[in-house]
Amino acid sequence: MRKVALVLASIAAFSLAACGSETSGEFTTEQGETAEYTIDKGTGETSMTIEGPDGTATLRSGADVPVSLPAGFSLFPGSKVVTNTVVNQPGGQGTMVTFEADAAADTIIAHYRDQAKAAGFAIQIEMNTNGTRMIGGERERDGSTLSITATDNQDDASTGQIIIGSKTSG
Repeated sequence: MRKVALVLASIAAFSLAACGSETSGEFTTEQGETAEYTIDKGTGETSMTIEGPDGTATLRSGADVPVSLPAGFSLFPGSKVVTNTVVNQPGGQGTMVTFEADAAADTIIAHYRDQAKAAGFAIQIEMNTNGTRMIGGERERDGSTLSITATDNQDDASTGQIIIGSKTSG
């Protein structure tokens, strides 16, 4: 599962950087998997599908991709989504939301720490460096992971990022 997610993330970054002329294409990954991508020039949304031996993996990334966080999590109140990336693959889903909020990084991290604990995540790491705060953890019952980062900007505003990887049961 991680291998496909890493491939998708790398390809998405490449696609976004190279979105100057091509809006769709097809290629084969180093692992021999068939991949297709499209970039919507109007919205900037990138979509990708990879067919591999374990099944199909898909990615959607863009500012207008609907945010659907796992149960127990919500966007920080008043947040503006900068970009949302959702990866669905055999065995699980990954979500990465980058947002801006009119609140201090400490306040944002406290919001997500409370949600993480209520959702059964054990906070395993906390970091505070140069205006950036981060927490990370895992949920033992299913191996889901999370990382939340918030950085203070000017005027009590912050930029944040939520990354949650969830495994499907079964």
